[in-house]
Amino acid sequence: MTPEPTQLESFYDIVLSGGPLMIPIGLCSIVALAYMVERSVRLRRSRLGGRRFEQKLVAAIESGGAHAGLALCGDQRNAQARVLGVGLSHVGAEWQRREKAVEDAGAREVDRLSANLRPLVVIGMIAPLLGLLGTVWGMIDAFASIALEDGLGNPESLAAGISQALVTTAAGLAVAIPAQAAYYWFRGRIDRFAHGTEDLYGQVCDLLKLRATPNGTSVGSAA
Repeated sequence: MTPEPTQLESFYDIVLSGGPLMIPIGLCSIVALAYMVERSVRLRRSRLGGRRFEQKLVAAIESGGAHAGLALCGDQRNAQARVLGVGLSHVGAEWQRREKAVEDAGAREVDRLSANLRPLVVIGMIAPLLGLLGTVWGMIDAFASIALEDGLGNPESLAAGISQALVTTAAGLAVAIPAQAAYYWFRGRIDRFAHGTEDLYGQVCDLLKLRATPNGTSVGSAA
C-alpha cells in the first residue's frame, strides 16, 4: 500500500513534522526572545544617557562647575552619568589618575551592558546546527525506510520525508537570523554609547578648563 504524503495544513503541523529536534530549537527561540526583550529594556536611550543628559550636564557645569555636574550625575540613573561622575569626582586629581579612573569606569559599564549578549551569539551558532542535524537525521530515516520497501521504494514517500526533514533547517535559520541581527544591533548601540561618552567627557574637560582660575584649580571644585 502506497503511503500518502503528509498534508501540512497549519503551522502547528509544520512544527510537528520537524521531529523531536524541534524541541531544542523551540527552546532556543524562547531563550533568544527573552534576552532580546531584556536587552531592549536595559539598552534604552534613557538608561544609557544621550542628548538630553548631555545638555543638562553641560548646563550644570557652565553654571556651577564640577560640583554641580557631579550632583547632577548623582541624581541621574544612566550609564553615562556613572562614568562622567567618576571623572568629575577626580577633577582635582592628577591627569593620569583621572584618566585611568574614567577609563576603568567606562570599561565596567561596557562590560555590564554587554553581559547578556553572549547567549544571542551562542544561539545564533547552535540553532542552525540543530536544524542541520535534524535534516540529516530525517534524510537518514527517509532513505532507511526506502531501503526497507523493496529497493527503489516509493519516490513520493522519499520526497515527503525529505521535505519534513528540511523543516528543522528552516526552523534553525528562523531562530538564528533574528538572534544574530539582534546581537549586532545591540552591539552597535553599546559602541555608540562608548563613543558618545568619550566625546562628552572631552567636552566636560574643555568646559572645566574654561572655568579654571589662574592657579589651575577649577572654580566649581574649589571648597
